[in-house]
Amino acid sequence: MIHRFQTDGADAGRRLDHFLAERLKIHQDNGPLEPFRITSAEVLLQDKYLIVLNKPAGVETQPTLARYRGTLYEALQVWLKRDSRFGRKLEIGMAQRLDRDPSGVIVFSIHPRAHKGLTEQIRDRSAAKHYLALVTGHLQPEQGVWQTKLARDRRRNRVSTVDHGGKEAVNCYRTLCHYQAACLIEVRLETGRTHQIRAQAADAGHPLLGDSHYGGPTSMAGMSLQCLHSRRLALLHPLSGAAMEWSAPLPEEMLRLHRLLPGRRKG
Repeated sequence: MIHRFQTDGADAGRRLDHFLAERLKIHQDNGPLEPFRITSAEVLLQDKYLIVLNKPAGVETQPTLARYRGTLYEALQVWLKRDSRFGRKLEIGMAQRLDRDPSGVIVFSIHPRAHKGLTEQIRDRSAAKHYLALVTGHLQPEQGVWQTKLARDRRRNRVSTVDHGGKEAVNCYRTLCHYQAACLIEVRLETGRTHQIRAQAADAGHPLLGDSHYGGPTSMAGMSLQCLHSRRLALLHPLSGAAMEWSAPLPEEMLRLHRLLPGRRKG
């Protein structure tokens, strides 16, 4: 099938994958045909400048060539069009990313005056980002720092540790709870590299449960998604400067594993 599209001035500077995804309204990733829609239950904060969401697991954050409708970005457009409190068209700034499977706190700017201040905090690492992950085995030591250089392999859609080149990735971890063959850890992000927690945990010999892409098992208690959750985000409001913090509870599947995995004890 051949599609032909005519661009106009409003399309200047847009990414091609976003343009094609919007025009085709496609969902060719074998995901659900019913598009994801935001409800008030997912909204942790919304003001004139920001919206903070608790993203469900399994939802793409940004459009891809395989899907536009039902991504978090498209669902945000639908949600914001319904919100007429501000009497104007709201704009979405994507300063932060979450992969499809991870759940939890994610923030977007929805006003041009907020874009720069939010993006700078994410980029200069002044925003505090904490994740929870279920990983295989027991980490030794139980807390420490993962510091590596990661290079991206776009063909396989993964990153790997390299001795030369690559980008520095730094994460601080600590064990919260032990199980017989796994543990729950908290990870504080110092950098924002693609797949950094997944890759560094795998390199340490402790891949995430459910993360087959990096060697993690998928047979424990029937999990279907990688066990990674954006637990807490703290930053300064880009306009008022007020300190703000949001947290999101573990999603149901990770809670179920937490209850069902044998040998549970505090770290």
